[in-house]
Amino acid sequence: MKYLKYILVGIFFGIIMSKSEAISWFRIQEMFRFQSFHMYGIIGSALFFGVGLVQMIKKFKLTDIHNRPIIFHDKNQSVPRYLIGGTIFGLGWALTGACPGPMFVLLGHGFTTILVIIFGAVLGTLAYGVLRSYLPH
Repeated sequence: MKYLKYILVGIFFGIIMSKSEAISWFRIQEMFRFQSFHMYGIIGSALFFGVGLVQMIKKFKLTDIHNRPIIFHDKNQSVPRYLIGGTIFGLGWALTGACPGPMFVLLGHGFTTILVIIFGAVLGTLAYGVLRSYLPH
């Protein structure tokens, strides 16, 4: 029961993703072909609210679920790092039609083939964890 509110937020997020058609392969392909503003509007809205929430966390010094302060660390700005990482992420997103957020919503909708994509995402994350010490940061 302690985590019920987080489960409810996750369910609400899934409903929003579904109703906004952010899980639609067609909508994602439209975005990458610059044929529709639909997904850019969703991403822009998420960016707007994300920035606002981060500012609220900083201003009101909010804490996490264990009552520890939430601390934001400055990132190492590196154009090649973000260019290469963003290109790999974007290519995966364009090829699969699934970004990490909607993957689990698609699974919840019964699209079991998304398990291949989830497996690939987990494998990529594990590979990064193994190779992290050898990569420039």
